[in-house]
Amino acid sequence: MRPFFVCLSCRRIQACMPYLPMHQMKTNFHFTGEDVNLSVLKHRAYNLRWAMVPEGVIPLTAADPDFPCAPQIREAIMRFTDSGYFCYGPPEGYAFFRESVARFFSEKRKVNYSPGCIMAVDSAAAGIFMTCQAYLQSGDEAIVFDPIDFLFRHSIEAVGGKAIPFPVPMDPKGDLDFELLEKLAGPKTRMICVCNPLNPTGKVLNKNELKSLVEFATKHNLLILSDEIWSDIVFEPAVFTSIASLSEESFKRTITITGFSKSYGLAGLRAGAVLTPDEDSFSRIMTASGHQSTVHGCNSLGQVAATAALDECQEWLSAFLSHLSLMRNKAVSELNAMPGISCPAPDGCYLVFPDIRATGLSPAQLQENLLNQAKVAIVPGLPRWFGDKADGHIRICFATSDEILSEALHRMKNHLNTIL
Repeated sequence: MRPFFVCLSCRRIQACMPYLPMHQMKTNFHFTGEDVNLSVLKHRAYNLRWAMVPEGVIPLTAADPDFPCAPQIREAIMRFTDSGYFCYGPPEGYAFFRESVARFFSEKRKVNYSPGCIMAVDSAAAGIFMTCQAYLQSGDEAIVFDPIDFLFRHSIEAVGGKAIPFPVPMDPKGDLDFELLEKLAGPKTRMICVCNPLNPTGKVLNKNELKSLVEFATKHNLLILSDEIWSDIVFEPAVFTSIASLSEESFKRTITITGFSKSYGLAGLRAGAVLTPDEDSFSRIMTASGHQSTVHGCNSLGQVAATAALDECQEWLSAFLSHLSLMRNKAVSELNAMPGISCPAPDGCYLVFPDIRATGLSPAQLQENLLNQAKVAIVPGLPRWFGDKADGHIRICFATSDEILSEALHRMKNHLNTIL
């Protein structure tokens, strides 16, 4: 087994950096093995990651980076906590958070949302759920991509709806079949769910595809639920376009969901946003959310962190994306060199979704073999995670250091060379 290296210096930085002047903060971000603190991750990184796997196993599982968040985010949280007050916030979210999200979407996504029509939620997943709760009734149908993250189907079925799968290409560069999509619309169809970029395949929808989706939704009078949590993680030459930016028609029938865990490593702070086109849709989702009763709501620190991320961390994000591009190229190249594996390059997300059918193993079998024999954890392409079309595939997250990813791929290759 080849070693990889870990530096614990980030703990010392956290201990001594209160109110570090902005001009003294680290700005040359490299995302090396020295930036990954396994000592902390093994105690804090759950959801199939370091804290949940046996000692010695490398998890390439949940879509969560191994790197700490940007120093500007830590500084913002410390400034906010210094007073010692943690009061109830407004149910719709702090004004500074909503204004930051509106400003970001106006400048970066070319969509002009009113801050008053933006709601802070405790995750993008929560935003998806409450939108389904607001707009679907028992027996209603909603079209979802296949494969896609299970949260869409879960949210639709939890409110008594039915998820209608729309098969999409496994190759991120493949085209959507709009003739097939047309056949899926029926009298009970109320919504189409869009995940762009698409987890797990990494497809980034182009403008023509988005325009066709809007035309389809308009023809059948459907709400568009657009999950854009991955919109920052796009690799050149692909370009992300927010579907609500295309026209007045697309804007008025789209509910946009976003979050900050994928781009900035803030999953544990549980912060996301729901962006609505008007006061009526905002009120409808607010009623469904339970925020006004204090049963649910977005925590204060999550909003502080997300605001700092949007306002101060674009340089950090750019460096992170440059690192991810290198890791994507490494993962795709080395996976394609393994026996029985075929792996297209994703245009977005820090995930690959290789086809493993030529190994003769099912996704569950390969997952078990890699975990027990190669000491690498991956996510199998099972219907309960991604839909029926995911069969024959596995999902691998590459949001880690070169050292850790190289070691994991090395173990996988050795294992496959041994059994095939």
